[in-house]
Amino acid sequence: MRGWALLWVLIAGSSSAAEGFYTWNGPVPTVPGKLLRSEALTPSQSLPSAAQNLRILYSSTDGLDNRTPIAVSGALFVPKGTPPAGGWPLMAWAHGTVGSADRCAPSLNARRPRDTRYLNYWLDQGYAIVATDYQGLGTPGLHPYGLTRPLAYGVLDSIRAVGAGGFNLSRRVVVFGQSQGGRAAFATAVSAKAYAPEVELVGVVATGTPYASTHTHGKSPELEEARRSVVPTFAYNLLRLSTAALLDPSFVPADYLADQALPAFKASQEDCLHAIEQRVVADGLTFNNSFKRSPKVALERVYRESAYPTLKTDVPVFLGTGGKDRDVFVPGQKALVREACKVGDRVEWHFYPELDHSGTVNGSLGDSTGFVRRAFG
Repeated sequence: MRGWALLWVLIAGSSSAAEGFYTWNGPVPTVPGKLLRSEALTPSQSLPSAAQNLRILYSSTDGLDNRTPIAVSGALFVPKGTPPAGGWPLMAWAHGTVGSADRCAPSLNARRPRDTRYLNYWLDQGYAIVATDYQGLGTPGLHPYGLTRPLAYGVLDSIRAVGAGGFNLSRRVVVFGQSQGGRAAFATAVSAKAYAPEVELVGVVATGTPYASTHTHGKSPELEEARRSVVPTFAYNLLRLSTAALLDPSFVPADYLADQALPAFKASQEDCLHAIEQRVVADGLTFNNSFKRSPKVALERVYRESAYPTLKTDVPVFLGTGGKDRDVFVPGQKALVREACKVGDRVEWHFYPELDHSGTVNGSLGDSTGFVRRAFG
C-alpha cells in the first residue's frame, strides 16, 4: 500500500506542476497536427535516455464526430548524441490501457517500469519517440476508450505536430504499441493513407493487439468463461460503458448496472486502471453479475466502432503474441494475423508461447529490433 500511496503523491504532484497546460482556451486550429505548445516534463515524467523530455499539446480531429478540431496532449523524447543526416528517425509510441480519466494521461505521470525500459531501449538505439496521450486523456473530457478512429488520429497528428516543430526529426516514422496501443498502431497503418497521406509511415510494431471479432465479443468458450469469472479485465468493460455513453448520450450506464457494480463504474470514470481493477476484484464482480439489464446493444456499438476500417495496408506490420496472454484473447490475435495476410498485408508474426500480455513488450525486442531497422532502411 505504501508504494501506491507514493504513486498517488507522484500523480498529484505532477498534476499540479502541469496545471493549465492541457486546456487550450483559444480556438483550436482547423488544420490537424499543429503544435500548440510544449514544455519540459518533470524529472519523474522524463526518460533517462532522452536528452530532451517535452510535454506537447497539438491540434487533432475529434474521432467521435470526425470533424471537430480538438487539442490532444502527449510527449516527445529526443535521444542523446548527434542526430544523423536527415534528422532523428522517429518512432510513435501508442500506449496501452491506462483508464479514461484526464489524470491517467501518460504525459502527466511517471512511466511504468516496463514501458520505461522499453522506450529507453529505443532511445538508446538512436530513435526519437513521440507518445500521444490519445483524445480525452490529459485534455478535458473522458477518453473514448478503444475506438480506432480517435486512436489513429491521435497518433498521426502527434507525428505531424513534432515533424513540423523544429526538432530535427526524419520524415520517416515507425509506429509501435502494446494492447490498446497495438490497436492504435494497426489502426494507424490502415488509416494513414486516407487521413494523413503525407506521413511517411514505413512500419508498424504491435504486440498484444486486439481484434474485434467473435473471439472478443461473440460466444467463444474463452469469453464465456471470462464472463463467469472475477477477472481484473472486467475493468475494460466498465471503460467501454462510458464510451457507449459518449457515442449515445441517451445511454445511461447506471440504468443498466447492478448496485454492487456502481462503485467500480464510478472508479472507471475517476480513477486509473489499477484502481479500477482492484475495485472489480474486491467487489467480486463478473460480467454476468454486474448488470440488471443487458447492455448488449450499447456495447455492440462500441465494438463496431472499435473495428478497423479495413485490414488492408501497404505498411509492413510486425505482430507479436504471447501464448499466455489473458488480457487480449490469443485466438483473436491469431485471427487478425490470418485475415491481414489474407488481404495481402506484409505481416511478420512472432508467437511467444511462454510470455503473457505484458511480457511481449520487452520480450519481442530481439525480433522487433531487426524489423524496425529494416523498415527504416
